[in-house]
Amino acid sequence: MECENKEELVSDSSSTIESVSFLQVTAVASGWMLDFMFVSLCRSFKEGNFDEFNENLSVFQALSQCKSLEEAAHKEKSLICAFLARVMHGKQLDVVFEEDESVMPLMSAATVWSSLENSVEDESLFKNITVLLFVQAVAVCLEKGQRASASSVLKWFEKRHAFPRNLGVKLSTVVTKAETYHPFLMNFSFNRLLETIQSFLDNYLKKNPSDFLIKAATKIVQSSQSIKDSKPVEVQDSTVSEKPKETTQKETTQKNKKTKCKLLYTKIPDLWTPETMKKPCVSVRRLSRNELCQLTMRKTLENSPLKKNEKHKKRKTPKKWTPQLDKYLKEGVKRHGQGNWSRILLDYDFEGRTGTMLKDRWRVLLRAHKVG
Repeated sequence: MECENKEELVSDSSSTIESVSFLQVTAVASGWMLDFMFVSLCRSFKEGNFDEFNENLSVFQALSQCKSLEEAAHKEKSLICAFLARVMHGKQLDVVFEEDESVMPLMSAATVWSSLENSVEDESLFKNITVLLFVQAVAVCLEKGQRASASSVLKWFEKRHAFPRNLGVKLSTVVTKAETYHPFLMNFSFNRLLETIQSFLDNYLKKNPSDFLIKAATKIVQSSQSIKDSKPVEVQDSTVSEKPKETTQKETTQKNKKTKCKLLYTKIPDLWTPETMKKPCVSVRRLSRNELCQLTMRKTLENSPLKKNEKHKKRKTPKKWTPQLDKYLKEGVKRHGQGNWSRILLDYDFEGRTGTMLKDRWRVLLRAHKVG
């Protein structure tokens, strides 16, 4: 009877697969995968994870090229992802998204955002993001010290977009004065742009839920964890069972901690044996006279005083701090505050210096009473 029931189930499943077109099935499955990658992109954008965002974007681009995806919702999501990509690269002026190389990332983002006007229900939210894009496209150029490109950005927006007149007047005065930390620019900051876009993404995901695969995956992970937790503890040998109970409890808690998995874990563990596990192998062979002479020459050269002096000279190459670098450091502390050295490094080019070097230089300036 059991064999007959199994045969009936197999025949029913095969008949249902044959009755439905496989192209339709691939369209639905690829749509789910595209939704999953869209949610992953939104998540990495909110967290500010640049590397994870680029990885998810490449997968999303590959899935979006599927011919079966012709729904308007998927095209809308691809436009949103294109907009997020341009905003993520907003402070990198050398990145090009358009055929015209003079168009910077935030300028291109404003063009994509204008095409998403029908997707945004809140008109005030749409206008706020538009204004923030206009302001930050100019502010980023001023931060990088490119005053000419900032004025060209203003002219570009006036020609191609419905640019508010009051906003144009304010930005033109800021550009002429070249005030990087003008109160108007600080009010419409880049962080405020990111926060406003995040609120738009939250509203969009509430209206267009794209978490089918995430919910299905969480159920599978939860069920697998419950099965692992419900398994009985194996009986050990008598020699091992003589250990106290405290150690066994610690081992079980450690095992339970290891079984927990992240949903969007992108790193693949290396399955090959590490180098530390390999046994050392020593090969012995007789050296020729030429090889022996070469070895002795190398040792004499390495131990020579000239070679040691060269090494010391290579190590001691301190980088001098120029007045321009001190100016960048003062502006960075004024903007981000003392201690936020990593953020200051992102805004200016300190010629390969690290955060600890910035901290040490700031102490030197404090001792010299050059800063307050």
